[in-house]
Amino acid sequence: MSVHDGTVVLGIETSCDETAAAVVMGGTDVLSSVVSSQVDEHARFGGVVPEVASRAHLESVVPVVREALARAGTGFERVDAVAATAGPGLVGALLVGLTAGKSMAMALGRPFVPVNHLEAHLYASLLEEPDLALPMLVLLVSGGNTLLVHVRDHGDYAVVGQTIDDAAGEAFDKVARYLELGQPGGPAIDRLSGAGDRAAIAFPRGMLHDGLDFSFSGLKTAVVNHVRANPDVATHDVAASFQEAVVDVLVAKTERAAAALGTSTVAIGGGVAANSRLRERLAEVAVRRGWRLALPSRAMCTDNAAMIAAAGWHRLRLAGPGDLATGASPNLRLGEQP
Repeated sequence: MSVHDGTVVLGIETSCDETAAAVVMGGTDVLSSVVSSQVDEHARFGGVVPEVASRAHLESVVPVVREALARAGTGFERVDAVAATAGPGLVGALLVGLTAGKSMAMALGRPFVPVNHLEAHLYASLLEEPDLALPMLVLLVSGGNTLLVHVRDHGDYAVVGQTIDDAAGEAFDKVARYLELGQPGGPAIDRLSGAGDRAAIAFPRGMLHDGLDFSFSGLKTAVVNHVRANPDVATHDVAASFQEAVVDVLVAKTERAAAALGTSTVAIGGGVAANSRLRERLAEVAVRRGWRLALPSRAMCTDNAAMIAAAGWHRLRLAGPGDLATGASPNLRLGEQP
């Protein structure tokens, strides 16, 4: 099919604990974006329970799609293609969205496009700043991944740095759980850090001066050991000092990678990209370095279907429709297609 600025893609996202649907035209024009969160359902468990997530997706996916179409002011007849997340993520959750997307595509007689969730995060900034010039460097930082990605062109990118153990978001969640701050951990620590002293505790900066890869496992252990040895330490100081240690490394590696690649266009994506201190520090570097820095809205940092629809539009343009036999790929890596 011909893919152009008027091509409308319905996107569906169910990789973890948010059921989302969106309608995007031309790869950048977001006509609607609806997210149904399961945070309250998982809060009492201290983390996402896969079976609970899958059941919630089953209940929500059709109503969320209907709401997305209603907000877009259109119906199924205006949908030119359907895109759904195929991985990475929780296998049961992924299957719900994939099955819904395939069923809708078949019923409409429209192309189906399976989407790599990580690739979709690369498009979060482009949805709000479609004139961003490529190539660019993207810091993709979430609960499952911490990546520095050189986006040379649409569909053409290379990972230049990645975590060798815990992702930054995983470290936030584990530290928050240990401090009994509730889940999700990132926003909880971000809020509490505002009342703390970022210099109160000299936590380690893992691999700060060693290449472009990341390591956060040792930092997480250092937090636990410090609190055990100092049980009366102020929790807000622990949170602020921990957050600053994570941000120091993320910012330093991003700055180093941009210099090495010779790029002055830098963007961020993923749930941790909503962190207020990370955004503040990167903005400071951008002024000093003369970067064009794209900071997506917090709604576009967290899991959403607008980025799935956008990635689906580009994938459809570059490679054509996907295979309806495509299954869920819970361990899909950036650069791999479902």
